[in-house]
Amino acid sequence: MGFATSYRLRLKRKRYKLRARRKGRELQALANRTADIRDGDVLLFCTMRNEDMRLPYFLQYYRDLGVDHFIFVDNNSDDGGAAYLADQPDVSVWTTSASYKQARFGIDWLTYLQMKYADGHWTLTVDVDEFFVFPFCDTRPVRALTDWLDSSNIRSFGAIMLDMYPKGKVTDIPYKRSDNPLDIAPWFDSGNYTISRNPKLRNLWIQGGPRARVFFRNRPKKAPALNKVPLVKWSKQYTYVSSTHMLLPRGLNLVYDDAGGEKASGVLLHMKFLDTFGAKAREELARGEHYGQSAEYQAYVQGMKDSPVLWCKWSEKYINWRQLEILGIMSKGNWA
Repeated sequence: MGFATSYRLRLKRKRYKLRARRKGRELQALANRTADIRDGDVLLFCTMRNEDMRLPYFLQYYRDLGVDHFIFVDNNSDDGGAAYLADQPDVSVWTTSASYKQARFGIDWLTYLQMKYADGHWTLTVDVDEFFVFPFCDTRPVRALTDWLDSSNIRSFGAIMLDMYPKGKVTDIPYKRSDNPLDIAPWFDSGNYTISRNPKLRNLWIQGGPRARVFFRNRPKKAPALNKVPLVKWSKQYTYVSSTHMLLPRGLNLVYDDAGGEKASGVLLHMKFLDTFGAKAREELARGEHYGQSAEYQAYVQGMKDSPVLWCKWSEKYINWRQLEILGIMSKGNWA
């Protein structure tokens, strides 16, 4: 890339940071415990709306993984989730009734809080239905991974979003508060993925899985992106560009290959497809706060009318991270 492109990207990053400072005025602290954050703590950032049912297990999962402090932005929930979070001793939560869409789909809010609280910290940015899996996560905490990344002078860690689903209809098994969603939806597509590279920002663009196969089967190029960079050694100079799919500076997006070698990578187990999915999709479509005139949610609402079965004869049942490495979905690279 030439100097002109690099200069434009630097200006773009400055504009995003200025936007974030402005959008930060839309946030009101419901519980601010950031004074408890210590040097070296691993932080988790998340935006949410009406996710109270998912919160207990989500917090348990990431506490067990080794996250030290959670920072949430609640976008006008009315299900009690924000109050539940405010009672948690390791959670800080801000609320806003402002437009999710006008805040770059929540990224402006998180960028503002990351600039204030995450500088110098390893930071996970995930949704409430995403569960981070990394090499050796069954025996080592996330701090073991971040220590290794620090020692290897690596600032970011990539993951493919792996859509999980049940064997029968999505609506067959009710999800109850505090349930482990993996008990209901343990299946995934082991293949069916396409990969291209974004020449401007250097990230891979991955599509496929059951959403492309079922909801976007007639227009697979419109299927949601599955590439993410959820774990970053944060700096005030950084910003996400589009959800957590890519960042600036663009060097943070080089998470999958290095001079022909293989970098360590992870997976986000994406637990969208529970029995609550249809109602959630209809709610989000009615709000109209998502990317591209909510075209993704239009496809979900249309596709859910017949209560589809996402399972097929090529589906794999999740066992552990080693299975995913054997399938080529993630890699431990040279971390031993």
